[in-house]
Amino acid sequence: MSAAAAPPVVDVSGVCVSRSGTRVLHDVDLRIDPGELVALLGANGSGKSTLLRAIVGVLPLESGTAHLFGTPVQRARVHDRLGYVPQDSPEAGSIPATARETVTSGLLGSRSWWPNARDSRVTSALRSVGLEHLAARPITRMSGGQRRRVMIARALVREPEFLVLDEPFSGVDLPTQRLIATLFRELSAGGTTILVVLHETGALAGHLHRAVVLDHGHVVHDGSEKDRPRLDPGHDHPLDAAPLDECLGQEIHPA
Repeated sequence: MSAAAAPPVVDVSGVCVSRSGTRVLHDVDLRIDPGELVALLGANGSGKSTLLRAIVGVLPLESGTAHLFGTPVQRARVHDRLGYVPQDSPEAGSIPATARETVTSGLLGSRSWWPNARDSRVTSALRSVGLEHLAARPITRMSGGQRRRVMIARALVREPEFLVLDEPFSGVDLPTQRLIATLFRELSAGGTTILVVLHETGALAGHLHRAVVLDHGHVVHDGSEKDRPRLDPGHDHPLDAAPLDECLGQEIHPA
C-alpha cells in the first residue's frame, strides 16, 4: 500500500466516553495521518488522558467509533506499532536499573529480542536522545530530564510507527526540551506519527503540523497552533486527572 493510500493512524468519530456516570468526552472527532506531529492541548481535566485511553482501546466508548491503522481499536494489534511515554512519577527514579537495561526492557515480548538486533537497537535509541555515553548509569543517579529521555528511548527502541507521549516536557530544562523537540521533528520527517499531550507547546512551537485543543471534553480547535484559543488552565476533573494506565505503548496487549 502506498503512503498516499495508507489509512489514517488515528480515526476517531463522534466519540463519547463516560466514567463513573459522568460524561468526560462529547462527540469527539480526531484524525491523525501518517507522519503528522500533533499536540493535544487543554487544561487539567479537559479530557486529554481519557481521549488517549479511548484511542488505544483501554476505555470503552459510550458511542462513536475509534480506529487505529484502519482497524477498530478493540481489534487492533498494536503491540509492536505503538510506543508510549507516560508522565514522570516519583517512582520513576527509584528503579534499580541502568539506562541500557531500562531501554532494553522496552523490547520484551517483541520480535527483536535476538541479541545482535537487540543491542543495536538499544544503542541507537540511547544515541537518539543523547544518552549513549550514560548507558551504564543507574537511572536512580539521573536527573528528571535524563530519566525522561531514557523513557523516550525505551519507547523508541521498538521503532514504533505511532508514538504517544504524555507531558514529555514536564520538569525538564529548556536545552532538554529543545533536544526532544528536534528529535520529534526528525522522527516525524522520517514517517513516525506522533501525538503529544502538552499544557503549552513550548519548544515544539513551529514544529507541529496541528494543535488539537480540548475544553470540558469538547474539541474546540483543530488546526494551526498559532490560532488556537488560550483557555483557563485551572478546572480540574478528578476522573481525567488520574495518571494514565501503565498499559499503553509497549505494555498494551489487545484481546
